[in-house]
Amino acid sequence: MTISLSEEKKLWKKGYKRVIGLDEVGRGALAGPVMAAAVIVKKFPISNFQFSKIKDSKKFTPKLRDKFYKILTTHSGIKWAIGKVSEKVIDKINILEATKLAMKRAVKNLNCKLKIRNCKTDFLIIDGNFKLDLPIPQKFIVKADEKVFSCAAASIIAKVRRDRIMLCYHKRYPQYGFDRHKGYPTKFHRKMLKRYGPSVIHRKSFTPVKNMKKDGPLISSI
Repeated sequence: MTISLSEEKKLWKKGYKRVIGLDEVGRGALAGPVMAAAVIVKKFPISNFQFSKIKDSKKFTPKLRDKFYKILTTHSGIKWAIGKVSEKVIDKINILEATKLAMKRAVKNLNCKLKIRNCKTDFLIIDGNFKLDLPIPQKFIVKADEKVFSCAAASIIAKVRRDRIMLCYHKRYPQYGFDRHKGYPTKFHRKMLKRYGPSVIHRKSFTPVKNMKKDGPLISSI
């Protein structure tokens, strides 16, 4: 699939000026927050700064993700913001609702950054198969991060920001190897989880975390 500005251009032609692309990261992890990024792209040629090479964050190496993150977050034609929901809230409201909340927070934070009142963003393009309960016209697209430029940009920004948080958690809880898997259920992570029990940043409502013994260790620090 080729990522382009075709979706944004269609909406610009219809008169929508502020089109936000949304994507999340961390939905399938066993630990840490779920995060979303909201991105507005101004009208400019996609060839600028080799933007045609942008793709879904999962298809980049960490080094390339960092490179494009720097380009995206410093370019004058791109405005962005992050929304975060903690593992504790995820356990209370479930991961789908937490994902939606992270996206809504990202939209709110971007509106605040742009000094836009009352959610006056014109249109939302959401990566996924759901809509948000916001008074804004919106469209969801499955795998939008592989098709829509603003959603792909959001995937990169959200991924880099969440990875940085998980690296900080690794310093506090090194036994789990968060620097390696960022909280996702790898074989190593499951092995360490079985050995040490869940930490305070693990999602207690997620399998296999909830299958840990109730009297198992809840490690808060080393």
